[in-house]
Amino acid sequence: MAVLTLNENDVLKVLPSVDVFSTIEAMFAALGKGEALQPKQVQTLFPGGKGDFINYSGVWMSAGVYGLKTSPYIIHENGYTVTAWTLLMSTETGEPILLVDSSCLTVERTAATTAVAVKYLAQPKATRLAVIGSGAQALAHIRYVNKLRAWDSIRVWSLNSHELTQDKREEFIKAGGEKLSFAATKEEALQGADVILLCTSAAASVIEQKDIEGAPLVTSISTNAPCAHEIDPAMLSAMDVYCDCAETTAGVAGEMKLAIEQGQWSPDQVKGDLGSLVNGACAKPAYDKPVFFRSIGQGLEDVAVALAVMKEIQK
Repeated sequence: MAVLTLNENDVLKVLPSVDVFSTIEAMFAALGKGEALQPKQVQTLFPGGKGDFINYSGVWMSAGVYGLKTSPYIIHENGYTVTAWTLLMSTETGEPILLVDSSCLTVERTAATTAVAVKYLAQPKATRLAVIGSGAQALAHIRYVNKLRAWDSIRVWSLNSHELTQDKREEFIKAGGEKLSFAATKEEALQGADVILLCTSAAASVIEQKDIEGAPLVTSISTNAPCAHEIDPAMLSAMDVYCDCAETTAGVAGEMKLAIEQGQWSPDQVKGDLGSLVNGACAKPAYDKPVFFRSIGQGLEDVAVALAVMKEIQK
């Protein structure tokens, strides 16, 4: 049996031709209509605290595909290794159809998911964008979100942004345009922001209630650290909370787990997820308080982008 196998270089060759944003949006539309199913993530721990595998699966029946992304976090004496591979199987034949290195696809699907959230959750008048982080995720988020609005300003800050090389700074400016600038402090980056994209690998809070003003949209992603969170869990009770998938996110997202344990918040306070937002099946924010969108990375996102890459290669 010949199974199409793609390495990272294979993916990078065709990725510019793949409409990842529309693919992710269409997948969440299918999930909201019951044409797809998103199981919970499964974490398999290594003995002796040496790492883990996190397995993300999903079935997109209307697209005829089941997929599983498996991502190991392997701890070494002097660091760690993280990889990711996605397997696609046909829901008609039950046979494998693709094995693909998902390392760069993980960055793309994460940023595209956040962009879909910004499309549906940011205030119509939002013009000021703040990005906390200066790594690959921050750069990808800017590429995707920059296309959604005519931003007046894009301010970037991280603990390490002052260490960026000139080449890396030029990459950010290319992604965000002349309106992008590097803030000297977190306070400068967040001042007056309508949308705040948290794109860090932080294990603990990056922002607290005192750091934001008004009713901005704050988006947050996941990292490998146990119970990792980018906002103070106590903030949830004072926010309109949305997520990528209501059935799976609260059991994984660090700030949600901590807020639940501390009796500060409950999963039934989630106002909606991307499936319901894309299909117009839940209320949008009233923008009388900050809005929070949490993404943990769903298996269906990996299934969707892997399928789109496969179709592009097979053209």
